[in-house]
Amino acid sequence: MQVEVILMKIFGVTENPEQGGAQLDRDDQTMYPDQLDQPVQTGQVDQRPRRNVRLPSRFSDYDMSFFALCVAEVLLYTEPSSYEEAVKCKESQKWIKAMEEEIESLLKNGTWVLVTDPLTHKLISCKWIFKKKVEVGEVESIRFKARLVARGFTQVEGIDYTEVFSPVVKHTSIRMLLALTAQFDWELHQLDVKTAFLHGDLEETIYMVQPKGFVKAGEEKRVCLLKKSLYGLKQSSRQWNLKFHEHMVKMKFERSSFDSCVYVKKKGDKIIAYLLLYVDDILLAGVCKNEIQAIKEELKFRFEMKDLGEAKRILGMDIFRDRKKRVLKLVQTDYVGKLIKKYQMEDTKSVSVPLASHFKLSKEQMPQTEEDRREMNLIPYTNIVGSIMYLMICTRPDVAHAISVASRYMSDPGKDHWKALKWILKYLRGYMKVGLQFGGGDWSENDDILEGFCDSNYAANLDNRKSQSGYIFTLYGTAISWKSNLQSVVALSTTEAEYISLTEATKEASWLQGILQDFGIQQDGVRINCDSNSAICLAKHQMFHERSKHIDVRRHFIRDEIQSGRINVEKVPTEENASDMLTKALPIAKFKHCLELVGVVEC
Repeated sequence: MQVEVILMKIFGVTENPEQGGAQLDRDDQTMYPDQLDQPVQTGQVDQRPRRNVRLPSRFSDYDMSFFALCVAEVLLYTEPSSYEEAVKCKESQKWIKAMEEEIESLLKNGTWVLVTDPLTHKLISCKWIFKKKVEVGEVESIRFKARLVARGFTQVEGIDYTEVFSPVVKHTSIRMLLALTAQFDWELHQLDVKTAFLHGDLEETIYMVQPKGFVKAGEEKRVCLLKKSLYGLKQSSRQWNLKFHEHMVKMKFERSSFDSCVYVKKKGDKIIAYLLLYVDDILLAGVCKNEIQAIKEELKFRFEMKDLGEAKRILGMDIFRDRKKRVLKLVQTDYVGKLIKKYQMEDTKSVSVPLASHFKLSKEQMPQTEEDRREMNLIPYTNIVGSIMYLMICTRPDVAHAISVASRYMSDPGKDHWKALKWILKYLRGYMKVGLQFGGGDWSENDDILEGFCDSNYAANLDNRKSQSGYIFTLYGTAISWKSNLQSVVALSTTEAEYISLTEATKEASWLQGILQDFGIQQDGVRINCDSNSAICLAKHQMFHERSKHIDVRRHFIRDEIQSGRINVEKVPTEENASDMLTKALPIAKFKHCLELVGVVEC
């Protein structure tokens, strides 16, 4: 059967001779693979002459072989969506075994006890989730996994839950730890907590119906009184974080006051271990390997853990380390490769900068007709922006300005906005292996190991004339923190725009200095490099009152920071200002020089 016919039926497309082409099926009936070749049952086989079937024009730019592969994968890895489907399908025995293992784990953990149904209290429901996981080893195999989750949307606020916020470690803290690890040749290990959310103790009284297929005989009218948190509950993540923090205190760890998921352990005045927590992923670093192993064993005793050994991959970021050279590289090559393949950009010509200067994006380029808007609705613009945004947050400051510009038009993107976004993908296609390289340099005690750059582009936004701010901070010469965004107010001069950018950089510098102290590294003041003499004068002196009295008072806190010595603002030539790439599109040579200044290299 032709791929085009399969796709038309899967997407709900039928022929309509009166309109001269294919159109969406108004009944929106679900078509299953075994029904695709069967005629419509209307008493007799429909034998009217048929025209040649062709796909709608919106699919003309897509590679049909790619879609055929996707269809094949869907058919191969079909997963049941309910308990009833799981017990009736051909692989029912494997799914039943997976559910039995999940129930056994929950009962062993003491997740609930059966009690009489309290008719005065609303019950929350639960659901089975089924997943096939491909495990790669000596022999590739498929693991059948079943998980029981509470249907959190049936919880009532104030009764079943109150607080739900749970912190995670900041990416900046992760990069800071990696920079220190590379510089001082620390041990770096990784652990993964199994069934993390099941460890949390519930503070509220929550009753849940018994899971389908596992209702005890003779106790059909009883319900589950939850004693431990369960996947799907709104407060599960928070309760796990509280339980983990409680155990960290017992292990003599101290929590950072600047990042709630950073812990340090001291012996006397010396820090011997660092622990970073991102939900159930743990990074553990320290000077002594024996100390690290002892901490691992203590964690394993309290929680069921998977020891992953030396850290190789964290939150989708690959870690490559050369301890002889004291170099550590952080890249997302696989992530970029999947991104390029997913959106079929493998055969496109690459470009040398993430956003060229000829792109002048504005709201005027949004769709002007409903036809244009319908055409743009078929393009996964927001999905691509989100995917690139995560890449930028983790390891790629080089695309920060470009994705900041493209993300402004997610609500109603036009064709010119789509061209700019494709340009970013073309850049990533040519520079897939770009990442951060920590370590490898010679630093003395007197050097400013933490250093920042800030810049602005006056009235960069063509719609509201707001300026673009950008800053980037390096630790031992490699970027650990960066930001590119529109300013919240309209600046009345280039000096004001630069001053606002300098203020934002100062706030970040204060936080970085604090968390660096929690890591055990002391630096008296942070140097921020700015290429605007007028902004520097305005920050250091108050003599220009007439021309600056309209500036918000909160912007002037930078003067107190400078007077206290915590911040030191220095003039830097524009050619050596690394943050220039975060505010505007640059020529190739200048852009690459900015990358070299902050340790962004081809890995």
